[in-house]
Amino acid sequence: MARKGLSMRKVREILRLRWGIGLSVHKVADSCQASPSTVLEYERRARAAGLSWPLPERMDDAELEQLVRKSAAKPDHERPLPDIECLLQEMRKPHVTLYLLWMEYEAAHPDGYGYTQFWRYYRQAKQQLEVTLRQEHRAGEKWLSACGAATPARRD
Repeated sequence: MARKGLSMRKVREILRLRWGIGLSVHKVADSCQASPSTVLEYERRARAAGLSWPLPERMDDAELEQLVRKSAAKPDHERPLPDIECLLQEMRKPHVTLYLLWMEYEAAHPDGYGYTQFWRYYRQAKQQLEVTLRQEHRAGEKWLSACGAATPARRD
């Protein structure tokens, strides 16, 4: 689930305290009730958007939000996802490990995901599989074994 960002009032306050007054990251974080990493992230986004303190007087919250959210957008290139169906089929084979499959993936896609994220994608796919257990019961077998009687010979 995606998190909702800070209000633009808090973003303005972060920029004012950091750039205008020059407080430390931890003091700004305490003052705005945000984590230090959030303070640094919004400062980075504002710099990437070309903002400086003081902000332009006619800049409203919608314009500020558009600038700081745009700089947080995903990069243009996406990492290639592993072929999950192929992974599930390969993992059924003997002597195949997820690490070996990741090494093949990494060789084919050097800019791809690391082992941990690769493992998470595999686990998510595996959890979505339906697991069934089929048991064959013949009429009277359980009753005979519960009574201690000898099981009759099977006629197949």
